Parts: sequence; C-alpha cells; structure tokens
Amino acid sequence: MEITTIGVDLAKSVFQVHGVDQRGKTVLRKQLRRDQVAKFMANMPPCLVGMEACGSAHHWARKMQSFGHTVRLMSPQFVKPYVKTNKNDAADAEAICEAVARPNMRYVPIKSVEQQAVLSLHRVRQGFVSARTAQANQIRGLLAEFGLVLPKGIGTLRNQLWGLVEKAGDELPEVFQRLMRRLYENLVELDRQVDELEAQIKQWHRSCELSQRLEQIPGIGPLTATALVTSIADARSFKNGRQLAAWLGLVPRQHSSGGKPTLLGISKRGDVYLRTLLIHGARAAILAAKRHAKSNPWLSNLLSRRNPNIAAVALANKNARTVWALLAHDRQFRVDYVPRLPTA
Repeated sequence: MEITTIGVDLAKSVFQVHGVDQRGKTVLRKQLRRDQVAKFMANMPPCLVGMEACGSAHHWARKMQSFGHTVRLMSPQFVKPYVKTNKNDAADAEAICEAVARPNMRYVPIKSVEQQAVLSLHRVRQGFVSARTAQANQIRGLLAEFGLVLPKGIGTLRNQLWGLVEKAGDELPEVFQRLMRRLYENLVELDRQVDELEAQIKQWHRSCELSQRLEQIPGIGPLTATALVTSIADARSFKNGRQLAAWLGLVPRQHSSGGKPTLLGISKRGDVYLRTLLIHGARAAILAAKRHAKSNPWLSNLLSRRNPNIAAVALANKNARTVWALLAHDRQFRVDYVPRLPTA
C-alpha cells in the first residue's frame, strides 16, 4: 500500500484525511484530532497533499512542506463539484483528494509567515477604517436628530463638530454633549490606530525591494504595493498578466453560447480589498493625468473616449498586468517601455 495523494479537510478540532494510491484506489480514511495531524503527516512518505484555501490552510501547508510533502491549496469553489451525494467531512476530504489530482486545477500560492503578518496589518487597518466610517456616520445621524447637519467629509466632521455643538449651546442637553465628547474621543482613537498601522506597513514597504519596485507604477502607492506583493506571493503561478487581472476580478464576465461571445461588466471575483486599492489608485492617476495631459498619452486618449469610471477600471486592469510583468520577469518599471510584438 503506497499512498501517493492525500486530501485533508481542515477544521478547528477534527480533521478528516483521505488517501489514494497510484491507481486512484482509496487506501486511507482517517479522522484525526488537531494535535495528531502533525505527527501523522510527519510519519507519512512524501506525497501530494491537497487542502482547501481556508482558515489556517497556509499554516498547515508550510508545516506539511517541512515534512517533505508537495502541498497544493485550492479554492473551495473548485472543490465543490467533486463532492458526491451528501456533504460531510469524509466526502469533503475525498473530493479534495480527487480535485488536487486534476491536471488543469488552479492552485492558491502558499504564503510565507512574513507575508501573512503584513496582510494581517492590512486587514486590521481596514477594519479600523470601517469602524471609523461607521462612527462618523453615527455621529452625523445623532446630530441630525437635533437639527444639526455637517458638510460631507470625515475631516470636516473633526474640524467642525465642537464648533457646531458649542454654537447650539443650551439647545443640546448636557447628557448629549457628554455623549458627543465620548464619541469624538473614540473617533480620534480610531484615527490613531489607523495611522500607526499605516506607518508599520510603510516601514515594511521601505525594506522590501519588490514593493518599492511596484510603487513606481502610476496609481500604485505603498499600501497597494505591499498588499499586492504579499497577496500574490509568487507571480509565476499565473501564466500571464491577464490571469492575474482575472484573479482580481478586473476582466469582463462572460455569458457566451453558440459561438457568440457576450461580455458583461467586470467579474468582481477575487480579493475585494486588492481590487478596491487598484481602482482607487487608478482614480488618483486619472486626476493627475487631467492636470498633466502629456504625462500619459494612453490614459488621456482613453479619457477622451470613455467615462472616467470605465477608464479607472481599465487603468487598474493595465496596472495589474504591469505588476505581473515586473514580478514574474524581475524587471524595473519604465515609463517609456514599448512591448515587443511576437514575430511570425
């Protein structure tokens, strides 16, 4: 009995393992507790191990690689079609084992500890930004109940809140004024947390040559560059730049049939955070291009023909392809670069 492929269904406490031999015959079905998994996999001969890309998947992938196994992570949506009949842990592990052996399966790059740590900074910072926006909206809503309305913008809220409360004077009860003071202090604390995490991200950016290389692309700053470097992990896992753009959901969604191609809006698949950073960065590049029309002829020509929102997505798509080229081929960004057309 020689096991060549193993599917592992990850969980919080109880893991399910399914193994097959070279002919695809099932030779192993086993349920393991969390503290048993490492010892069990360390005693197994080197083989192909498949797992779904879910919580703790990258940790277990790194650990199993240290035991000599070849580990592949897959998106759960690609594993689902291989689940037979009812869903349970054993069926999931069998489906994972079947899916990882498919020659055309798409895999998720395994992230290093450092990459996951930087991504954690991004996730927590984004959580604080969302909480800050919610807090500002709550303050606006409460003030509106007393007929006090502030102009748009969180900066305006910070600068004009106390002036508006003091101007209202005795019209506002003392208990409400104390509440506004408490909410404002919480808003300031969220600002401090966001700034501190952003400073840590920029500090890592200054120590990463790849991240600094991506920053040279118009529309990509330190936040976007660090998020891309740590999320993509290995750009060579994508065949070309279009695959990376498709992974980010920046290419048209298809609904074609009968040989007639039908293209819809962008697919919006993949990481929402990365796509948002790229599109917002593209909007900033568009504002710069409007001030200096000769700086980017391609973008200026596009803006003359299409809506700025469409142009922003197009530029984000173009930047994603440029990112792939820089990372996959170890190149430096050049503004005057002209791609070579393949010769017949």
